[in-house]
Parts: sequence; structure tokens; C-alpha cells
Amino acid sequence: MSDITQEQVIQTELTAAYPCLQDKVRIQRARRLYAAVSKERIGEVFAFVVRNMDFSMLCAITGLDEGETLGAIYHLARPDGMVLNLSTSVPKDRPMLRSVTVFFPAADAYERELIDLLGFQVEGLGPGPRYPLPDNWPAGQYPLRKDWTAPDQAGPQREGSENPDV
Repeated sequence: MSDITQEQVIQTELTAAYPCLQDKVRIQRARRLYAAVSKERIGEVFAFVVRNMDFSMLCAITGLDEGETLGAIYHLARPDGMVLNLSTSVPKDRPMLRSVTVFFPAADAYERELIDLLGFQVEGLGPGPRYPLPDNWPAGQYPLRKDWTAPDQAGPQREGSENPDV
């Protein structure tokens, strides 16, 4: 019986295919791996793990405001329960990602959330409705950015109301 875990096999295979990921792929715990990938390589690494490593399920895409950059974490899973989190960061002033809808059409909703809530630009995402914000949400207002402040919601009181919260 081998002492090498399935997580170590995945880590080795990924770093062998992409030496730039040496020291960037870590085993978080059983069946959980994390890889920090540069914005220049995220597309090809994503395609590799989907096509060659059986990460055939996209569980979610998480967007983060990291201060000077915006981050995206792609949570991918295999049928055996192994989860790989691929993370990347892009400049906040040009937060461009490539759509992964060619692999996972349902990624459309996650990518629209990144656009609406954090201001990402997603190249290759087809036209569609805003999500989750309403169509009349002000342009350039990204409510999950750390520097965002809500517009003044006080407005005028309703006639006959002494309590503005009613």
C-alpha cells in the first residue's frame, strides 16, 4: 500500500504540467486543494484540470475585493469528491477575466454576479440580463467592493408618515 495520497498525486501532476505552480498548490485537508494561479495562466490551467484531471463540476465562483486587486476563486470538483480551488487576482482598475461558460454554461450566473457586484469584465460572456442587481442599478456602483458606500437612502418622507422607516 502506498503512502502517497490522492491529493499529493494531483499536486504532483499539476505542478509537473505547470512548473510555475511549484509552491503554489497546497493541500488544505483531505480532498481539498488550493492553487494560486497568475492571471496570465488561469485560462490554460483551468482548461487543463477540466479536460485532463476530471474536475468536471463547477461548484461556484467566488469574487473578492483584495484591496488593490480583485480575486476570483473557481471551485471545481471531481466525481470522487475531490475539490480544487483555483484562485487568481486581477488589477482593480482592469479586472478582466475570460468566461468559462464554454466549459460550464451555468457559469453564466456566477460571472454575471462578478460583473454586477464587483465590477469584473468577463470576456466572452454572451449577452444576457443583469444578475443579481436590478436593471436600474446605477452604473459603476459595485456593492461588494470595500470602498463602496451606499447612496443616501433617506429621501423624502412619505406623506402623512412621522416615522421615515414606515
